[in-house]
Amino acid sequence: MTFSRRDFVKGSVFTVGALATASLPAMVRAAERPKVYFSRELGPESLIRLYGMINGDIGGRIAVKLHTGEPSGPNILPREWVRAFLAQLPNATVVECNVLYDSPRRTTEGHRRTLEQNGWTAFTTVDIMDEDGDAMLPVPGGRWLKEVAVGKHLLNYDSMVVLTHFKGHVMGGFGGSLKNIAIGCASGKVGKRQIHSDGNQLWAGGPLFMERMVEGGKAVTHHFGRRIAYINVLRNMSVSCDCEGVNAEPVRVPDLGILASTDILAVDKASVDMVYGLPEKVRAPLVERIESRSGLRQLSYMKEMGMGSDDYELITV
Repeated sequence: MTFSRRDFVKGSVFTVGALATASLPAMVRAAERPKVYFSRELGPESLIRLYGMINGDIGGRIAVKLHTGEPSGPNILPREWVRAFLAQLPNATVVECNVLYDSPRRTTEGHRRTLEQNGWTAFTTVDIMDEDGDAMLPVPGGRWLKEVAVGKHLLNYDSMVVLTHFKGHVMGGFGGSLKNIAIGCASGKVGKRQIHSDGNQLWAGGPLFMERMVEGGKAVTHHFGRRIAYINVLRNMSVSCDCEGVNAEPVRVPDLGILASTDILAVDKASVDMVYGLPEKVRAPLVERIESRSGLRQLSYMKEMGMGSDDYELITV
């Protein structure tokens, strides 16, 4: 199944003009619509404020899933932001998994060196969740995957905050909250291979890759249930993922702000809507990357998998 740009635009809730408003008129709002909170301000204060609006079910031992980046990557989230954010979350730990592609982060030892080089170890300890192997999580309703291997340490956490640098991606078209947990929580040796392989070849992209990635995300969201929340930071949005490090394409799309929600589909849909709401010439590089990789299939398949709603209420704060 494919998801065209016409289908996407038709299904979008907000346009450029709508982004200027805090929400739709009360008469057309439905109580069951997920809320997506938005701030144009970029910084740790805004990050913390938005988190306070979505953290009702977060507690216990908290995993904070973010992309810590390849060595000296220019676009990863500012460490001072994350440091301030973690100070507001008692019993929180940054979590990652090793990678499948050729990188220092393919091994735990190399991953730890990269964490030090990128400045994370100056203020926190990062749990490399697959350091001690894998754990299998079921994928309810999965078409391609019935279970997926995640880092074993994932089972040590009671809840998760998905703190995502929203940007383009060489295979996914875009990397939002879904990619952060689907690929980011999958173990490097097993889980990432499950998602990236179509049974015949590794690194098989296109719509079916999007579906496997969604199913990987479904395993994580099902595991945590209500105890998971999502923040997308729309800043330094290169068409390249942070996994490309210093080789990332230059940033050509303006910074937009921060979005937060307890609904993974809503927060990723709102992020994509904001990109599409930009003037055509401005959005062109990122839109081309999204559409050339069938990236919008992430959204439509999340809806089919019952992972949230694309009919959201945008609330500017």
